[in-house]
Amino acid sequence: MAMITFDMSAALPELVLACLAMILLMVGVFRGESSAPTVLGLSVASLVIVFLLVSLDRGATGIAFGGLFMVDRYGNFMKGLVLVGAIVTLIMSRRYCEEEQIQRFEYSVLMLFATLGMLMMVSANDLISLYVGLELQSLSLYVVAAIRRDNLRSTEAGLKYFVLGALSSGLLLYGCSMIYGFAGTTSFPALAEVFAGIPAGEAPSFGLIVGMVFLISGLAFKVSAVPFHMWTPDVYEGAPTPVTAFFATAPKVAAMALLIRVMMGPFGDLVGQWQQILVFVSIASMVVGAFAAIAQTNIKRLMAYSSIGHIGYALVGLAAGTEEGVRGVIFYLTIYIVMNLGTFGCILSMRRTGVMLENIEDLKGLSKTSPMMALALMIFMFSMAGIPPLAGFLGKFYVFMAAIHAGLYALAVIGVLSSVVGAFYYMRIIKFMYFDEAVEPFEGPIGRDMALILTASSAIILLLFAFPGPVLEGAAAAAASLIAG
Repeated sequence: MAMITFDMSAALPELVLACLAMILLMVGVFRGESSAPTVLGLSVASLVIVFLLVSLDRGATGIAFGGLFMVDRYGNFMKGLVLVGAIVTLIMSRRYCEEEQIQRFEYSVLMLFATLGMLMMVSANDLISLYVGLELQSLSLYVVAAIRRDNLRSTEAGLKYFVLGALSSGLLLYGCSMIYGFAGTTSFPALAEVFAGIPAGEAPSFGLIVGMVFLISGLAFKVSAVPFHMWTPDVYEGAPTPVTAFFATAPKVAAMALLIRVMMGPFGDLVGQWQQILVFVSIASMVVGAFAAIAQTNIKRLMAYSSIGHIGYALVGLAAGTEEGVRGVIFYLTIYIVMNLGTFGCILSMRRTGVMLENIEDLKGLSKTSPMMALALMIFMFSMAGIPPLAGFLGKFYVFMAAIHAGLYALAVIGVLSSVVGAFYYMRIIKFMYFDEAVEPFEGPIGRDMALILTASSAIILLLFAFPGPVLEGAAAAAASLIAG
């Protein structure tokens, strides 16, 4: 009985979210489509409650449910980022759903179940719980991507995401089965013991290496790292814009958190085997993200390639295979989520004559028609490009320094060069806003909630360079917790 009580308290945020999501599902079913605005508001409130539970439990550690579920400072920090992404995305969705007439209660409930899957992924301590959390997130996101059933692009995005997602799940499961077959266990601590017991200078069995490669491939799809990125531009463009904002933030952070836990936990003693894989994936992601975005005219497709590049930068820190590298990745992901939420807030405000606009050239002369929105977007673009003294520069600085300290000089140099190339398409947006002739202004006002999101995210990006202490300390404590565990 004591064990059950501990298990329940360890997973309290997840259990509360699951119960609230099922209650809201029943509310929607019995009250019909008219309940959609109410369900959305209650969904935001539910996520805020879960965020408070995670924050209050930040220092807790322990293993629950027979070793399947891990609670530690690392997991709680990453869960906080995931929940912030989900909360802000749902708030941004409200006006969009009203104006596009796609108010469905299922949308909010599916977002809650996707977030629940992400929280389970972050706390996974076994290959089985890893897969369950991943699939709960993925199945919800497949439906959300195609939530606009009468829109060809949206249904096409959902179908592409589903087909390629099923392929990635197959790769992941095959990798898990190979690991289980050759190691005899699916538990992360037990796997760590197996790998730690391999004599120095002796390579692990070929089957284990194959399983690890397939496992990394499945997780690389979820973070849209090259060469498993092919779904990202089409899904980002076709999905409703708030859903694209969600894809670009919370699921990316959750999947990166899971990849870090897997690589630094059970496979921590096999750095020599997986480091070369991550170095290749990181370089490929940075290069493709930098060069492929140059030709894009649709801002959502541009953000898709931008996210691929940013995942490449984050993987630079993980490829280092050190506590410093993990700290750098956590810090980078914190900045990444703020930059993307702010940018998509601006994209959601691009509306003229009742139509959502997605072309980059629609931003021409924005500084003259909407100066505050242009200023906010300029801050986000400069930060994504890594221009000091904005937060994006700090994020890249810490991951590149981790790579240099780990002896990965070529990786750091390629990362810096990719940043220079990537700066071109961010600067092009600023050029359109500030140096081109103004076109017809966007519809206004953008709304109090959107104005608050843009103001808060801009302030964080501006001020983090001067006051990085709290975020850096949190990232350091989270990294130390993961490595010590």
